[in-house]
Amino acid sequence: MPRHSENKRFRAAGPGRQAKVFAGFFLGLALALCLGWRLFPALMYREIPQPVAFTHASHLELFDCADCHYLREDGSFSGIPGTEDCLQCHDTPRGDSRAEAEYIEKYATGEKKVPWLVHQKQPDNVFFSHAAHDIKSCQKMGCHPEWEEPEDLCGYCHPSVEALDQPAPYKENRLTGYSKSTMKMADCESCHANPDHRDLTAANNACFTCHK
Repeated sequence: MPRHSENKRFRAAGPGRQAKVFAGFFLGLALALCLGWRLFPALMYREIPQPVAFTHASHLELFDCADCHYLREDGSFSGIPGTEDCLQCHDTPRGDSRAEAEYIEKYATGEKKVPWLVHQKQPDNVFFSHAAHDIKSCQKMGCHPEWEEPEDLCGYCHPSVEALDQPAPYKENRLTGYSKSTMKMADCESCHANPDHRDLTAANNACFTCHK
């Protein structure tokens, strides 16, 4: 049979030619893996610009993080400020930039909600409480004494944006529609599934703690 003949010729070629064949195979495999490692993320995610060219750097010259992102009295998190909050300063254009004019035209006029793309938005079946993960809770447990300010803890999950003069690009998974920065279960389990996290972990690891 043809295949049998090919196998006989391959064995008869000697160890030198066989070594070249195997080397070519593994070289091709390594090249394919390297290209896939680089190309697959580029194909999997697409970058989407934020609807407003918001800059944290200029706002932090006037405000603290907690002025816009804070815990309410009921323990819920304020999240991203609404247009009504921004109108306290932006009811009229501040400066003559095109981005400011577009914000006033599209959203401030009529108090329309800005459709922000949230980097850390969690799936619908995941419940996360900022109140249960605030700096006071960590200080009470004592597991991270190096975290002294709320911003220290926030930076564990959220990327640093203080110095950005443009919004960080939002990277959306083409298959799931979720952000590339959505927290993965492994991030949560670094505390919840670790029974001896710095000898102090008391986090509940039951499924219903996070999945509702």
